[in-house]
Amino acid sequence: MTEKEKMTQGKLYIPQDTALIRDYKRAKELTHYINTSTGEQEEERRRWYQELFGRLGSHAWIAPPLYCDYGFNIFAGDYLMVNYYCIFLDVCPIYMGNHIYIGPHVGLYTALHPIDASVRNQGLEYGKPISIGDSVWIGGHAVVNPGVTIGSRVVIGSGSVVTHDIPDDVIAVGNPCRVLRSITDEDRRYWETAAYEYWDSRKP
Repeated sequence: MTEKEKMTQGKLYIPQDTALIRDYKRAKELTHYINTSTGEQEEERRRWYQELFGRLGSHAWIAPPLYCDYGFNIFAGDYLMVNYYCIFLDVCPIYMGNHIYIGPHVGLYTALHPIDASVRNQGLEYGKPISIGDSVWIGGHAVVNPGVTIGSRVVIGSGSVVTHDIPDDVIAVGNPCRVLRSITDEDRRYWETAAYEYWDSRKP
């Protein structure tokens, strides 16, 4: 088993591996192109993101700068929106569904180090994947820790530190992040009415 396979599968691995170093440098080259691009280079940025990510669906809007370790472990569905200065440490896979909104300065961290100092000092690392369902909004400066699964139709409050799984249809906030309340039919009716009034106001 290669060091890359060990890393992606969440096993202990050594990052100073020739293949991993090559992949790491590739990601740094692509993110450099992305992060230094101008507003007139939207088509090029889209191509660089497609080359960087393991999968990137349609209608993605990702504001540079974006930082990641490898890129190939990031899998995103359709309608991904990522705001400025996000960091995705993707030593293990990061799975994101459709209609994901990620605020500025959000960190998705799959990387881990051994708790025992003597093993950690040997340079061994490992990781755990992150999974995010559909229609999720993660507020700015939130951190999602390794191994966390966030359900669908979830709102994560800004500044939250998500250390445990979050179920579907809730608002969760805090450090550590906890469920504040469920998202209810009353919420749905309120926002559907507001949206109807907005679209109705645009009619000629």
